[in-house]
Amino acid sequence: MEAILDVLGSVIAWGNNLTWGGIGGIWWMGILIAALLPAGVYFTVRTRFVQVRGFRQMLRVMFHSFHKEHADSVSSFQAFATSAAARVGTGNIAGVAVAITAGGPGAVFWMWVVAVLGMATSLIENTLAQVFKEQGEVPGTFRGGPAYYINKGLGKNWKWLSVVFSVFLIICFGFFFNAVQANAMAEAIHAAWGFNPLLIGVLISVLAAVIVFGGIKSIGRFAGIVVPIMALGYIAIALFVIFANIAKLPEVFGLIFNSAFGVQEAGAGAFGAVVANGIKRGLFSNEAGMGSSPNVGAAADVKHPVVQGYVQMASVFLDTMMICTATAAIILLSDVELSGMVEGVTLTQSALSSQVGSWGNSFVALALLFFAFTSIIANYYYAETNIFYLWHTRLSIFCYRALYIVFILFGAWVASSGSEDHFKLLWDMADMSMGFMASANLLAILLLSGVALRVFADYEEQLRQGIREPVFDSRRLHIPGIEPEVWSGGPHTPGEHADQVVSRKRR
Repeated sequence: MEAILDVLGSVIAWGNNLTWGGIGGIWWMGILIAALLPAGVYFTVRTRFVQVRGFRQMLRVMFHSFHKEHADSVSSFQAFATSAAARVGTGNIAGVAVAITAGGPGAVFWMWVVAVLGMATSLIENTLAQVFKEQGEVPGTFRGGPAYYINKGLGKNWKWLSVVFSVFLIICFGFFFNAVQANAMAEAIHAAWGFNPLLIGVLISVLAAVIVFGGIKSIGRFAGIVVPIMALGYIAIALFVIFANIAKLPEVFGLIFNSAFGVQEAGAGAFGAVVANGIKRGLFSNEAGMGSSPNVGAAADVKHPVVQGYVQMASVFLDTMMICTATAAIILLSDVELSGMVEGVTLTQSALSSQVGSWGNSFVALALLFFAFTSIIANYYYAETNIFYLWHTRLSIFCYRALYIVFILFGAWVASSGSEDHFKLLWDMADMSMGFMASANLLAILLLSGVALRVFADYEEQLRQGIREPVFDSRRLHIPGIEPEVWSGGPHTPGEHADQVVSRKRR
């Protein structure tokens, strides 16, 4: 077993060097770090800083996201909750702690940067997912995502890229990410209540199977109930810690900013570690630009593709700017030593316990139990969508489900082994698959950005004309690759023109 893990570790180290940096010791040479931030800047500029000027519209759209046209479809809010369920997981508790341990407090700043820029990137990728979605197996349901918009939007010459993306998404979300989530859950519960990590892995597997086999509607209903409750509870305890230590808050922000720009770091290598760890853990947490959320974003039943773009933008804000910041506040406001001897979820548990007492251990374990479990069931749907795209047979689904369970158990086994090398390998596996997957998606959305921006301009033009709920008319934009039965012109009658819709919808 150890020999296999050593070989696997060497392969994964090479993959991480290629995508995340480390080539020749130059941290910024990684494909993803060289592309992720510039892409976010590009989309921010082209959408005229939609994260800022569109923030109010984002909230308005969220308040109206519960409606759906078909009984069997997924509402915009359910798609938001499912993607939030995948985002709000180990990355928000264990991931933030790993970033701070490996890169220092400044890593938190770079997580913020990735999130703010990623809000625009998320709007673009989810708009594309809606534009190129297709009918699902049940009337009124939809499937889509990067594999679909690469194939339909870029054409058959780019089919290889859609296949590469799908393979890495299945590896990343179907297997490695679930192992990370299960590992964090097993470790937290073991630390809080002493249960055997392998037993926890078996229990997680059984409960996950019960929910995911019910399909996206089952996942959406579960996430729609659990996500808001768990997010509000976690933010509430973080606010308590912040107000209890309000005098130390300026010092903590100073520490974050000084560390972020290398003021307290020793040379470019140490500064690179701050940036790289902040970006890696930020992307692991909020997933903006990774190509994951469009898989469920495409399932939403909406009148205009940009509606889901705004909704998924809100998911990025919730994940990083609120929940990850809450974890960072708990850790940095505590007196826990950031020595690397205590890392991951254990660091967060120790930090909270130092503030509220021994029950902090149990609270973090409980929060992580819900955070990570919802991630595991949402991750299942992401990978299943791409199984459908690549090779949809009973055999393929059966094999995927079997491996899905195996990797949950593998993550719990790593927790039971207590090995730091195994723990590092687990995160490296997640980073590598995430890096290749995100690189493929970033290339695709940059190539298709013209389509997304045209659709975004159509949405904004209808808002300027006084239409409170813009409707997408595919006939007007003439975008090749759109499924006629999905976007046939919305609720317009065949002879109805855009100016008639304006007067009908005007306030």
